[in-house]
Amino acid sequence: MPVRLALYQPDMPPNTGTMMRMCACLGVGLDIIEPCGFPFDDAKLRRAAMDYIDHLDYTRHRSWDDFAAQTGARRLVLLTTKGAVPYTDFAFTPDDILMVGRESAGVPEDVHARADARILIPMRPPLRSLNVAISAAMALGEALRQISLQK
Repeated sequence: MPVRLALYQPDMPPNTGTMMRMCACLGVGLDIIEPCGFPFDDAKLRRAAMDYIDHLDYTRHRSWDDFAAQTGARRLVLLTTKGAVPYTDFAFTPDDILMVGRESAGVPEDVHARADARILIPMRPPLRSLNVAISAAMALGEALRQISLQK
């Protein structure tokens, strides 16, 4: 199974659309863990992803529990400002699921506890974080680079 990107209860439609288009263009599967912080119906889904949706392998999960049950044994790699390992020092594998949290709040402690690894993007103090779509693109790009070298 190739690497996937998971969005935990996304807050911002434009960021969600950006990550949907990125996954479509890169051939990366996407998991959207609801509830979202905005109305997320099929019409809005199509609008957010524009014409890229027909090229996107995505799964909508009604809850964190549904996502956890369906993804089971795959390694969950959480991109978080509370991580200890820089994303460039982490060894990605093809069956990893790279997860980003909500723009407004990240992920709750029970999701942190379930993560098999917690990675971060090092930043200059006192700056705290990047836009979630930019962060996802950086970490996903590194994961894809590493995975291509493993072949």
